Amino acid sequence: MAVVDAFPARKRRPLVVVDSPKLSSSSEAKLTRSLFVASHEISSMLPLPFFLRRNSLSLIRKVQILASVFDELLRSQSVSNYYSQSALLCFEEMLLVMHRIKSLIDDCSRASRLWLLLQIDVVSFSFHELVADLSTVLDILPVHDLGLSDDAQDLISLLRKQCSHSMMFQFVDPRDDALRRKVADTIDAIKRHQISPHHSTLTAIFNDLGFTDSASLTDEIQRLEDEIHDHIDDRSKSSAASLIGLVRYSKCVLFGPSTPSPPDFRRHKSLSDVNIPADFRCPITLELMRDPVVISTGQTYDRESIDLWIQSGHSTCPKTGQVLKHTSLIPNRALKNLILLWCRDQKIPFELSGEGGGGDAGAPCDEAAEFTKMMVEFLIGKLSAADKNGVVFELRALAKSDTVARACIAEAGAIPKLVRYLGTECPSLQINAVTTILNLSILEQNKTRIMETDGALNGVIEVLRSGATWEAKANAAATLFSLAGVSAYRRRLGRKARVVSGLVDLAKRGPTSSKRDALVAILNLVAERENVGRFVEAGVVEAAGDAFRELPEEAVAVVEAVVRRGGLMAVSAAFSLIRLLGEVMREGADTTRESAAATLVTMCRKGGSELVAEMAAIPGIERVIWEMIGAGTARGGRKAASLMRYLRRWAAGDTHHETTTAETHSIVVPTPSRIFTPVL
Repeated sequence: MAVVDAFPARKRRPLVVVDSPKLSSSSEAKLTRSLFVASHEISSMLPLPFFLRRNSLSLIRKVQILASVFDELLRSQSVSNYYSQSALLCFEEMLLVMHRIKSLIDDCSRASRLWLLLQIDVVSFSFHELVADLSTVLDILPVHDLGLSDDAQDLISLLRKQCSHSMMFQFVDPRDDALRRKVADTIDAIKRHQISPHHSTLTAIFNDLGFTDSASLTDEIQRLEDEIHDHIDDRSKSSAASLIGLVRYSKCVLFGPSTPSPPDFRRHKSLSDVNIPADFRCPITLELMRDPVVISTGQTYDRESIDLWIQSGHSTCPKTGQVLKHTSLIPNRALKNLILLWCRDQKIPFELSGEGGGGDAGAPCDEAAEFTKMMVEFLIGKLSAADKNGVVFELRALAKSDTVARACIAEAGAIPKLVRYLGTECPSLQINAVTTILNLSILEQNKTRIMETDGALNGVIEVLRSGATWEAKANAAATLFSLAGVSAYRRRLGRKARVVSGLVDLAKRGPTSSKRDALVAILNLVAERENVGRFVEAGVVEAAGDAFRELPEEAVAVVEAVVRRGGLMAVSAAFSLIRLLGEVMREGADTTRESAAATLVTMCRKGGSELVAEMAAIPGIERVIWEMIGAGTARGGRKAASLMRYLRRWAAGDTHHETTTAETHSIVVPTPSRIFTPVL
């Protein structure tokens, strides 16, 4: 919320009598009641504490006088004649002023205190302007036409004098301005001279602002983060980022690192805890899109995913199969804004990616780099203290915030220190350590640092396999997913048997949120063809099949990727899922139905007549296919049409349909008493 943006200058309506329609008595009564209600709402409001108190208190007291006048008007209206047109126009204008007063005080009450303090000139002028508007309306109000008592008329005369008197004084309270200068000087000393503020200076500033504990500063950080999201211009974002850096540093210095209690362990929801709308997911990774872009076919993908797809040599659209006319990526800003709003409503941290593909929300945070460096140095120095868990938690929260923080933490040598706590017996410390490494891995250069740090990768793998909690295991899986964003690391991770078995085991045994993290990590790793066989041998198809009803999108996508890249061994492993895939085609969401149909097409093409026969045995399968052809998505319709051709040819006895491997090899259907090991 920016007060200057919330209350822009507006054109005043002319307060003239001509050309204004005469209101009915019911409309007059409604207008009077609205003024009565609005004035009493403002009268009951408390003045702003700490600063802007004089400005807000002055306005509230003036409205309290008006409330008495409207109280009398409302009581006497039943016997009153129509008001004059001039009076009605004044009342309408006054009601607008009332709404602006209430909105301004409400917004200031909810906004970041530090942000308001640095905007004190603008905000104070907004109060001053409202007093001027109220004074203008009162000056032209035809008091004698209202039938007011002498006492009420005296109140209006008194209010006119008070408004005129207020206009003569400086609209910024000198005490507020002194506090603003103190904060601005502190920020300037840090930015320009890298001077760490003294403990007593920070104590004085934050006491004056009413921040008396760690929780209040945490709330202030959240409000400042909202300011960054609410502003478009980089200057405002940079100012808010600097304030966030100051508050974070001060919070640690004044109150020390602290870990929240278990019920409030995560301030924000995890993506694993909510159902992401299908339109917000990238069709390639099924993850929430951070930087949606449109390709030449009109389909939208996350920039990082489609970039990797194109750089891997593909020249077609992953979803439609159409040949790309060009490889330009057009930012989908409308969808990006919708995703941002949804994340804020769900209280999910959302990191905005830059349109160049390499930046994020941290871009304007370069202004806060000195604050971040100070805080990182302070926290790293505290890692030898008794409260290691609190320090690591603060590093975790800082690493989640922006790119500058991630770079500063890694450059300060935090990764080797965090590795020590991956094997700790303290569950919360282990969670904080692995989650900090996860947050650091979002930055591209940190992926290399993590992979090259002795013990880091093995430590994450051990947490995945034998972590103290499901949350720790899930975050270890998410870390592997992040590291696998680099093609070379994807191959390296896929060659490690402990990674493969750990992810498959988590997908089999974990709770829903942990299973989702495991399946998404597997989906990333099986993008490398050489990894697929190891996952199939570890039982990934069975694990995904068990998750069909629980996590249909992720599970079906894993099976599709494995079958597409895995050859006959993968097709054989997926034979038992044919009926489940048919159920998904009947009842699933559009993207899941597409994926199920694509999986069956690949299996029919590679597996031969036995697989087509098994699909044909699904009750009502032809009707489901026809429905997808007629009412499904474009890709789903094409896949369904291919399935229908396979069924028709199989029914006609033509087993030499469009096959590749199946032209010379028929799939051997696995049975409980026999293990099939095909020759690939």
